[in-house]
Amino acid sequence: MKCWTLKTPASLLRLSAVFLVFVLGPTYAQADYFTKREDVTAFIEEIAARNQLDTAPIYAALSSANYLPRVIDLITPPPKRGARSWHRYRSRFLGQGHIEGGLRTWAQYESELRRAEKQYGVPPEIILGILGVETIYGRNMGNFETLSTLATLAFDYPPRAELFRGELESLFLLARDQNRHPASYVGSFAGAIGWPQFLPSSIRRYAVDFNGDGKIDFDNDAVDAIGSIANYLREHGWIAGAPVAVRVRLLPGTNPAPLIEAGIEPSLSRTQLLEAGIRPITHSLPDVGEATLVDLETTGVDIEYWLGYRNFYVITRYNRSSFYAMAVFQLADTIRVARDGGRTVAAPPKTKPAAARKASSGAKASKPTRKAAPRKGKGKK
Repeated sequence: MKCWTLKTPASLLRLSAVFLVFVLGPTYAQADYFTKREDVTAFIEEIAARNQLDTAPIYAALSSANYLPRVIDLITPPPKRGARSWHRYRSRFLGQGHIEGGLRTWAQYESELRRAEKQYGVPPEIILGILGVETIYGRNMGNFETLSTLATLAFDYPPRAELFRGELESLFLLARDQNRHPASYVGSFAGAIGWPQFLPSSIRRYAVDFNGDGKIDFDNDAVDAIGSIANYLREHGWIAGAPVAVRVRLLPGTNPAPLIEAGIEPSLSRTQLLEAGIRPITHSLPDVGEATLVDLETTGVDIEYWLGYRNFYVITRYNRSSFYAMAVFQLADTIRVARDGGRTVAAPPKTKPAAARKASSGAKASKPTRKAAPRKGKGKK
């Protein structure tokens, strides 16, 4: 049996490095973890040629990026999913903190929210619903270095590699557009950035300079986030003044399965729904276009059924989950009702939040939320 012999301090250092790799992983001990790989170098050459970029800065940036096993852990679905629970999910976003934070943010940015509604057709409460669910109005934007996060997911998470390689390419283009270093962005474990949690490709496609200062700043500026969320929803088909969702009940003997299996995109006419045994909880069923039947399950209680209209589907383009869209809608509605009822919360001074947290390679998020990662195709009901 062979054993290691330590003859020099250099030998000791090399052995220490091996130990760190073995115990702690490449985040802590491997320099150039990404740029030593053929798939990464091929990616660099490809995106440089496609976008007329110099390869040297891309190599330099990725040579300093870290492999982050924590983001793999967070984004990987559990091997055995637990029972769906709408009540548990809802409770994360409909507490007093989210409601009062929404009222304060509305008071602080009322003129900007109204301007966004006038320009894009999206009401203030919906914008606040998304900001509340995504980051609690800028309080929890994530603290993972975006470059290392996207590199890890692009090259070490095969189920979604294609998507995240596209986002990594978009990050380099965004950094060029904004004259920033790619490693200066910080966000969620899925690569989403800032107040509205846009992925880099969405920032480049949908973000707007809503305060007119000549730049888009999602780290410190709620105003740009307000305008960008409204623009995103409009570009995905938001219909001004149209309903989002209504609660319904099922007549005895109704089989909801075929209606639910029709998918998240609205395709069921009012006539189809009535013939199938769907009835409104109050008043009559709106005749405002096609709908989707949404089932909100909670173990041990009756399933809640809702009809989601086109605007509900638009919210699912932000995060392709009916639970997510319903949480946004109900938080928005709760904030609106509280405000209309005269409930107010003192607005904070209208100043920019503290500067974005300094990027920390491999930093772990404080109590990270396992939100649905962006996905392609039809969303899960």
